[in-house]
Amino acid sequence: MMQDFYEGIAEIFEVDVAQITPQFSLISQDSAWDSLAIISTIALVDDCFNVMLDGKSLGACDSVEDIQNLIKKAG
Repeated sequence: MMQDFYEGIAEIFEVDVAQITPQFSLISQDSAWDSLAIISTIALVDDCFNVMLDGKSLGACDSVEDIQNLIKKAG
């Protein structure tokens, strides 16, 4: 599950999956953390973890770890 999530995040940000760690910054990627990336991440989390995240809460995330914490709270 987590590997699929990391691969999905890498695809959304168009980076190598090896770069995706909990410390990966969502906001330092040349504004890639936009509404399309947020919607894609909502779908990814639903597919990987069967958890539906709120777009507003997800948009406030700064790192992959923040997303993982939202998943834990929602799950």
